[in-house]
Parts: sequence; structure tokens; C-alpha cells
Amino acid sequence: MKTSESTDRFGGVAGETTNRTVLLLAHTGRPAALRSARLVHESLTRAGVTVRMLASEIEAIRKTGARMQPVEVVEPGADAAAGTELIMVLGGDGTLLRAAELARPAGVPLLGVNLGHVGFLAEAERDDLSDTVRCVVERDYSVEERMTIDVAVYNGGRTSAAPAVRTWALNEATAEKVESGRMLEVVLEIDGRPLSRWGCDGVVCATPTGSTAHAFSGGGPIVWPSVEALLVVPLSAHALFARPLVVAPDAVIALEVLPETTDGVLWCDGRRRVELPAGARVEISRSKTPVRLARLQQAPFTNRLVAKFALPVAGWRGRAAERDSG
Repeated sequence: MKTSESTDRFGGVAGETTNRTVLLLAHTGRPAALRSARLVHESLTRAGVTVRMLASEIEAIRKTGARMQPVEVVEPGADAAAGTELIMVLGGDGTLLRAAELARPAGVPLLGVNLGHVGFLAEAERDDLSDTVRCVVERDYSVEERMTIDVAVYNGGRTSAAPAVRTWALNEATAEKVESGRMLEVVLEIDGRPLSRWGCDGVVCATPTGSTAHAFSGGGPIVWPSVEALLVVPLSAHALFARPLVVAPDAVIALEVLPETTDGVLWCDGRRRVELPAGARVEISRSKTPVRLARLQQAPFTNRLVAKFALPVAGWRGRAAERDSG
């Protein structure tokens, strides 16, 4: 129920009384993110929305002299986002990937405001902060699900009864060499059958969401988020057959690090590191648990590519209606 029609500087309705909670995460190493966090907190609080923050982040903001009251303080962990409506993220893709670790187990959507460089996962830019907060207050957003992958590492290869490590990724799982002077020797397996052996710098196994990240920089294709598929992109492979692969979404991808090769390392979303001793086996499959992203716009994915990568489209004519909507 709205008790007042006055609005604050970000378009939120002041005095709106609801039982709503938003978890606010910010890149505390960026002064712009700290300033934005203070302003978002003020706007949401005036609109009657409870703001929850991690203890470490609220401490960093308070060191700047901001009081940030009232605020609900929680410790990081699987329950940090429990009971919230949304996680609002101020930072770049790295901050949003950190937030995904809290959002995924709670099934809470993420809404990113880009304060970094490309910010491909973010829905809004810093200049859009006013409208973004207004959309949160008015619940003017939709939610889409993005595929994630489950990752299991067996240190004893195929003979291991249980994985040494189980983890997951939204963007990609990347097996890489550790020693700069030696290649990583791996065998790729798809659905239980060997496909090729590579001496390489590494192998990226990515989702469609991750196709614009590490896989893209390694020469892989961009896959539209609506396409269900998994990608395999070898990095600097010394082999005749070393092209990027697009496989079925329900395929099981396995990488076996050969016993006679150097040790490797597995990175999931560039955040979770797992050692890969020689002889290790990595199995990657589609996860049943997605990451949910809040969307403010229904613009085509093509528009996002053009905007984020600053692609040259001057000279495009198209149909008149298409030009007007673009």
C-alpha cells in the first residue's frame, strides 16, 4: 500500500510499506560502487524495502563515514539470500559471479548494475541507476533462467568410486596447465566415448552464458542464451582436430589428464580452483539448478552484443520498423 505519492531522487515511492527484502552486493574496491550502494540503500529504504548486506561490505561502506541505517546484516554463505526477493549487484561480471554463489542455492534472481568494463551479465549501466531502482521498487522486471553446469573431479581417473571435488559453474569450467614451459596432455570424451587427444594450454567447457567470456576469447562461437547447448573450446591445442565444439545440452563431457603429463588446475567461473594432478578426470554435465537473472528490458540479444562489444553496424538499412525499434 502506498502511503505517499512523493518520490525520492531515484524514482522510488517514499513511504511504501511492504514486507520486501533486497540483498545489496557491491564491489567494495570501487569507490563508485560504495557511493552507489549508499544511494541505492537510501532509495530502497525510503520506499519501504528492507536492505540486507554482507557484514564485510557494510563495514567497508561505514568506513567511508556513511551510517547506512537501517540495514539487515548477514554473513556470507548459503543462507545469505534466503527470503529475499532479489539480489542487486553493483560492480562488474566478477562481482555478479560472486553474487551467483549466494543466489543459486536460494533461487533468487540477480540484477546487475555494471560499474566495470564490459559487464556482459549486468542488466543496467551506472547512468541507469535511477531507473533501475525504480523498476525494483515497482517490481517492473522479468526473470529468466540460465543454464549452469555440474563439475566433478576424480583424482584417481575412471577407477575412483567417488569424486574428490564437486562444484559448479555459470560461465565455464576451464582446465589449464600449471607450468608455462609444458603442455597439458588431455583426452576429450563425449558421452562415454573418446573423441580426441590434445597437447594444449587448456580446455574451456562453457554454457551459452559463458560463450561470451573465456570461451569467446579462446576462439569459441557466441551462443544465444535461448539455445540449449554446451561448448568445448581447446586453448592453443597442438592437434589436427582442435576446433571448438558445440554439443547437446544433456551430453556428458569428460577430460582425462594423462598420467605422464604435467599437473593442471581447474577454474570454475574464475573463482573456484581445483587442483588436477596427473591422471585426474573431470566430468561436466548440465545442472538441474539454474541461475536466475532479472531483466529490465526485452531487447534482442543481438542488441546486447552490439552494445557490449561496440560492434560496427553503421550503414545498416533494414526495414523501416526495424530501424526505428533499434
